[in-house]
Amino acid sequence: MHQNIGFRLSRLPRLWRAIIDRRLAPLGLTQTRWITLYHLWRLGDGQPQCDLARAIGVEAPSLVRTLDQLSEQGLIERCPCDQDRRTKRVFLTAAADPLLEQIDEVVTQARREMLAGLSDEEVQRLDALLEHIENNGLEIQARESEG
Repeated sequence: MHQNIGFRLSRLPRLWRAIIDRRLAPLGLTQTRWITLYHLWRLGDGQPQCDLARAIGVEAPSLVRTLDQLSEQGLIERCPCDQDRRTKRVFLTAAADPLLEQIDEVVTQARREMLAGLSDEEVQRLDALLEHIENNGLEIQARESEG
């Protein structure tokens, strides 16, 4: 059983995103766009592009194209950082608000359905266990990058 945990942990996020992707497709949102918007909304306006990329789990140059597309749609604005002109901060526009509400409804409903049958205590325990596994992974990564 322990041998399947890694595979299950890698399949679950893909399944979760696929469900949300399918439900957001009628809004014309690709996975990269809705994930970028949703992360920016959850993290708060004014995120530096590099921090947003790190939160999403992509390289900063990969995020630029998505940000260009979102900017063309009028959903975000990028402004130079006051402290460092090389850094751009990303802000949501008012036009993104109704779309973000729809994204949040879809994400919340998918979460509710995916966690159906689990008690609040079980969900809290699952979250704590996943955090523990993630921290172990981060420690391994740090240790291996040092040596």
